[in-house]
Amino acid sequence: MENKISLSIVIPAKNEADNLKEWLPKLAEWGKFDELILVDDGSDDETGAVANSFGAKVVRHQTSLGNGASIKRGFREAKSDWVLFMDADGQHRPEDIPKLLDKVNTGGFDMVVGSRNAGGQANRGRWLANSFYNWFASLISGQKIVDLTSGFRVVRAEKFRQFLSLLPNGFSYPTTSTMAFLRSGYQVDFVPVNVEKRGGKSHIRPIKDGLRFLVIIFKVATLFSPLKVFLPVSVVFFLLGVVRYIYTYIDMGTFTNMSALLMVTSVQVFLMGLVSEQITALMYKGVK
Repeated sequence: MENKISLSIVIPAKNEADNLKEWLPKLAEWGKFDELILVDDGSDDETGAVANSFGAKVVRHQTSLGNGASIKRGFREAKSDWVLFMDADGQHRPEDIPKLLDKVNTGGFDMVVGSRNAGGQANRGRWLANSFYNWFASLISGQKIVDLTSGFRVVRAEKFRQFLSLLPNGFSYPTTSTMAFLRSGYQVDFVPVNVEKRGGKSHIRPIKDGLRFLVIIFKVATLFSPLKVFLPVSVVFFLLGVVRYIYTYIDMGTFTNMSALLMVTSVQVFLMGLVSEQITALMYKGVK
């Protein structure tokens, strides 16, 4: 299907000159976009010069601010109604862009994500971690999320702009934006795409960034539907209090302070979830 939308492409990059030389000519040859923006996140190679040679508008950070910060900077520079994000390392293929745009052109979707299969993950550990993220996010949102962390996606600019303040500066912007769109009732779809093996060294640190992804998921979960997180925790504390009371009553014929503490904690956690639920509703009140 021919592209019928105004489209800006935003590429965050750091020291990706060699990779850009390999795949950027294919993107330039396809050329069905209104503008191409590359955010050079403090590179010390020729990343900016290579991008500029293929007609990209280059925006440079003098020091590295992070992938998410580059996404936000590039988005603010974009002028089109739709913005497509893709990585600079060569994993995302220009020939897969029409698959995402076909979904957009059929109407109704506000975000379309290129979803990777197991073969598209860097390693088995990364695949297992992403599988957990997808399962957990699906559980929290009540909707099937195929690839929560994919950075290959096209978004409706007016909708994405509403959540810029929520996006972290690190590698977790896909997680936050996906959950925010779903929480707001915006239409999100996933399209299977092929992913190439990245060239060069990855900037992601598996342990540190894996833990950060997990923290972000819990953070977004509390923003999405806090009671789904706080209520189970409250129930666990209450059951522990009951079990403790039964044990001490049978063993010593008394109601101990620990039982009372566990039950009071249960009530407090539930009330925190209830208040958080109301705050979340107010946060999204102005979202249209």
